Amino acid sequence: MDAIDLKAKSAAHPTTTTAGEPFLLTPGPLTTSRRTKEAMLRDWGSWDGDFNAVTAEIRRKLVAMTGGGEAYDCVPLQGSGTYAVEAMLSSFLPRDGKTLVLMNGAYGQRAARTLDYLGRAYVPLDKGDYLPPLPEEVDGLLEADPDITDVFVVHCETSSGILNPLQGISDVVHRRGRRLIVDAMSAFGAVPLTVDEVPYEAMVSSANKCIEGVPGFGFVIARREALAGAEGRSHSLSLDVHDQWAYMKRTGQWRFTPPTHTVVAFHEALLQHEEEGGVPGRLARYARNKDVLVDGMRAMGFETLLDDAWLSPIIVTFFCPADPSFAFRRFYDEIKARGFIIYPGKLTEVESFRIGCIGQVDEGVIRDLLDAVREALRAMGVQECGPSRD
Repeated sequence: MDAIDLKAKSAAHPTTTTAGEPFLLTPGPLTTSRRTKEAMLRDWGSWDGDFNAVTAEIRRKLVAMTGGGEAYDCVPLQGSGTYAVEAMLSSFLPRDGKTLVLMNGAYGQRAARTLDYLGRAYVPLDKGDYLPPLPEEVDGLLEADPDITDVFVVHCETSSGILNPLQGISDVVHRRGRRLIVDAMSAFGAVPLTVDEVPYEAMVSSANKCIEGVPGFGFVIARREALAGAEGRSHSLSLDVHDQWAYMKRTGQWRFTPPTHTVVAFHEALLQHEEEGGVPGRLARYARNKDVLVDGMRAMGFETLLDDAWLSPIIVTFFCPADPSFAFRRFYDEIKARGFIIYPGKLTEVESFRIGCIGQVDEGVIRDLLDAVREALRAMGVQECGPSRD
């Protein structure tokens, strides 16, 4: 795995993975290693002791990654990342509480929509597509509204690629005596997030992001006291984090049928994560991918949505060229034909597209992508890559 295999793969197969599939340059699902894929070739009994041991080790390793010790525990939950976010919100936000929801993209907005469904009170701070919520803004809102009990923040908002100033926000939240709820879906495992620096009440992430597993489950890492206090709070049996936690503590098993193949693949991905050097090693590779990508795209004339200070090593948003020959659908198809799948934009006001830096790819793969972009632009007859100035 890791750098040696990645470089060999890039040299031998410049536009495809070893399986002959395109590279997924997205925020997840993403390109996984052969070892992770091969881990799914065995069938597992969902209540068998061997499978329960895999689940237990995953939970231990994830808590250790946060530095949570005995004060925190990990609860995996079947379903997509959004399922896990809803489970976290319904289980840890009190029904009579009030949450400050920090938004600067689709996932903060989705959290607010979830709270609408749940009937939980909240106050939004919406910064639009370009800017992060700043600690001083959060501080002012908390001072002005003593009824706010919790603050929700997305660590990396992948609709734009912005990396929000989580530690500064955390410092304010705890100085004001409120609780912090973190959506670390797309950043956990690559961007440092430890409870000594950011003592969150609960945090959520997913198997198919920076750990480089496959889709099928998410997980909540939370204070044990908060888990115990969440009893009876959820609106849903399936999404009840406390009930899943209590059942796992009692039996070592998942309450309902687990995604067995996804779980063992994630366990294998965790081992590879450790071999790469854990969070620092993964961050170094992703950051290098981002630097090579941004430098190469800017050299062609593309512009990033965000200033350098807010660019994350997870995914980068680029403005679509104003050149009349450019059409994203054609661009996407040209890139895919050359072995790469990118992501459409998710902004409200401007045309854009996104390219992920995560998954089992290295800078050699990114350089191959840049070659594919150049070829696609030539095929389309695009002369200028700058955005509209209107």
